[in-house]
Amino acid sequence: MPTQPKNYLTPEQYLEIEEKAEYKSEYFQGEMFAMAGARRAHNLVAGNASYQLRHQSRQSPCEVYQSDMRVRVGATGLYTYPDVVVACAPQFLNEQESTLLNPTLIVEVLSASTEAYDRGPKFKHYRTIESLREYLLVASECMDVELRRLQPDGEWILRPFDRIEDVIDLQSIGCRLALADLYEKVEFGERGPGARPLDLT
Repeated sequence: MPTQPKNYLTPEQYLEIEEKAEYKSEYFQGEMFAMAGARRAHNLVAGNASYQLRHQSRQSPCEVYQSDMRVRVGATGLYTYPDVVVACAPQFLNEQESTLLNPTLIVEVLSASTEAYDRGPKFKHYRTIESLREYLLVASECMDVELRRLQPDGEWILRPFDRIEDVIDLQSIGCRLALADLYEKVEFGERGPGARPLDLT
C-alpha cells in the first residue's frame, strides 16, 4: 500500500508557524522537528557558558544569545537553536530579529540523545556558515569539552579539554572559559544517596 506523501513546508511557512508556536522546532528539507526539553545538568552548563560569555563581552560588539535564538544555515537550509550562540555585528533574517544569519561562535551542550548529531551531521551544517570561527562542544554527563577552530587555510582543528584547571581561549570573540566555571554546580553520575556536586573549589 502506498504511503501518504509528507506535507512539505517552505521555510516561510515554517517561520510563520514557529513564531506562533508554544514549543520550538528545528527545520530541514521541508520538515519540522520538535525539540525535546533539556535535563538539569544540560541547563546548568548552558547557563554557565552564557553567563560567562555575556559578562566578558559587555565592552565588545559581540552579543550572546541563549537557546531561544534561531540560526539559519543558509547553504543547507537548516534552521536550528544552538544552546549558546555569539555574533559580532549580528545580522538577522527579518525585522523580528529572531533568526540569526552570522554566528561567530556556537556552543552545543551534549547529551546522550544529541551527541552523535552535534559532533557529526550538525557540524557539517555549521561549518558551511561563512562567519563561524569556533564551535564548542560541552558534555553534560562528564567533564569533557571539545573546541573546533577554523584555520586560515580552511581546515578545522580540534582541541580537547577535560581537567578542572583547564581554560579555553575563545580567540574569535576574545573570551576565556574555565572548566571550573562551565561545570559549576553540575553533578556527575546517578543521583541518589551517594551523589555529590562536583568540587570546583
